[in-house]
Amino acid sequence: MADPVRTDLPTPRPAPAGPTDDRPPVCLGDFAELARAAVPPGVWDYVDGGSGAETTLAANRAALDRVAVLPRMLTGVDDPRTAATLLGREQAMPVVVAPMAYQRLLHPDGESALAAAAGAAGVPYALSTLSSTTIEEVTAAGAGPVWFQLYWLRDRALVADLLDRAHTAGCAALMVTVDVPVLGRRRRDVRNGFALPPDVTAANLPGGRDDLAHTGTPGVSAIAAHTGAVFAPALTWADLDWLRDRTPLPLLVKGILDPRDAVRAVQVGADAVVVSNHGGRQLDGAPATATVLPEVVAAVDGRAEVLLDSGIRSGTDVLRALALGATGVLLGRPMLWALAAGGRAGAETALALLATELRDALTLAGCADPAAARDLRTLTGG
Repeated sequence: MADPVRTDLPTPRPAPAGPTDDRPPVCLGDFAELARAAVPPGVWDYVDGGSGAETTLAANRAALDRVAVLPRMLTGVDDPRTAATLLGREQAMPVVVAPMAYQRLLHPDGESALAAAAGAAGVPYALSTLSSTTIEEVTAAGAGPVWFQLYWLRDRALVADLLDRAHTAGCAALMVTVDVPVLGRRRRDVRNGFALPPDVTAANLPGGRDDLAHTGTPGVSAIAAHTGAVFAPALTWADLDWLRDRTPLPLLVKGILDPRDAVRAVQVGADAVVVSNHGGRQLDGAPATATVLPEVVAAVDGRAEVLLDSGIRSGTDVLRALALGATGVLLGRPMLWALAAGGRAGAETALALLATELRDALTLAGCADPAAARDLRTLTGG
């Protein structure tokens, strides 16, 4: 039976004429224009933009669109399960709400609302180090597992403190992001001189550690200035060895593109690698994640889970990722769109739509569950 779809979403301001005008969203993409109408232009550019010429940002979507899945016939499937196991725990879908910073830019309830929506949908929520709500508040708000995403900071004592807080708060996994030695040059933010408003802070950092993020200067991204001051630019595999010894939680390494790095992450003790180019927001010219995913899966060879990040927009995309060998996916920008459009209710609707789309895709592909989808064949190019 299909999940119910909310039709009572608030619209903060009238959306531009288009497919969502006066009608409820029917896909994740419908939330984009609702979100764009709901937030200031600078915030929209911060969420929507990529680095450089946004080549990699566009490539993520194009690569997924080129993946054709060969459905199987006469399999007798009419009501597939969407449930899948991630890091040893069954989830309602092979989907994780991706870690994304400063969610109170999109809605006053921010991370707490999105975590609660993820919990209600039965999927994990990954909380960013740069969240605008504390670890403790978010774990209290979420009805489901919260995974803590760690950015490596120059202050090792602060890294240790964040780990201790994540453990104490009951986080179910630790995801370390390794592709941000410095922030990618995001031209939209530079042009806008983008800075955080006073009421949106890096809530997990000690007071004053995010002052630079609030200092608006023409032609300068305050976000980039802040991360340049607090992030450690020279993270090494030795640091990951320290981290593996420091935490008993399942460990995910996010930001992997080269299969050789995936193998090294497994050797360090990672339980999963996340194939990610940071949503096209770091090295512009890096490959689309769907393009390198099969090579990473082959290199890991079952020794760890492999999740796909960057560009997922539909249940069909989840099916594509599974067919390419992924264990699951991270879902990013669409959840921010939904949060901006309707807070927790918007996010719940988006995840319900995704579940319906995934169920339909599995049925049409002849798969009884996500595990079966990993046996499908794919073609590239249509």
